[in-house]
Amino acid sequence: MSSLSNRVLGAPDVPSLSDIVNRVAPVRACCMPALLLATACCLGAAPAIAESGAAAAGSGQSPAVTTSVWDAPEPWRTDRFYFQTSVATVHFNPDDDHTNNQKLIYGEWRLQERWLEGQVLVGASAFDNSFGQPSQFVFGGLLWRPFDLLPAAYVKVVAGVLHGYKDEYQDKIPFNNSGFAPAIVPAVGYCFNRVCGEMVLFGTAGLMWTLGVTLP
Repeated sequence: MSSLSNRVLGAPDVPSLSDIVNRVAPVRACCMPALLLATACCLGAAPAIAESGAAAAGSGQSPAVTTSVWDAPEPWRTDRFYFQTSVATVHFNPDDDHTNNQKLIYGEWRLQERWLEGQVLVGASAFDNSFGQPSQFVFGGLLWRPFDLLPAAYVKVVAGVLHGYKDEYQDKIPFNNSGFAPAIVPAVGYCFNRVCGEMVLFGTAGLMWTLGVTLP
């Protein structure tokens, strides 16, 4: 039997509760992933918003607009990591046993600490030495930017422990009696944005040119 409202002339049909539920449920199910995503984004951003708000309240100033480290105008000055590989090698006294393909894999971490007016860095590298033997070098060093008018240019000196010269080539580097030898490697470099090139002097043996990139 129809309700009293349906019997009144001109009165609209009133949907039942089950009709309302059936109409709303599909819409709610469709929107649920978007709602969950929006909620997750709000929860993820809440700590950062609270922190920036607290900092602004503590300083009495409006929140500062922060920029990404990827947008640094001089990334070579602020980036903390540098990775490079070898491009070319030349030996001062070429030998038939020499190889000019060093296959360098090199990484360094540039710290914020300063010593002797240079930026402190640590790193490691793997490469084929001048005789094609797999070698490793673990080091620490300093980086200077001595030219105020050319800050993208730098001088770098690293020192550490070198391993890999073995068998008949063990005596090709000094102090290599145990297979591990000390080494000092100077280099000069220049950066354009994040891309850098270096000229590396390895002892009295020769020069190596490298190409690398800095990262935040």
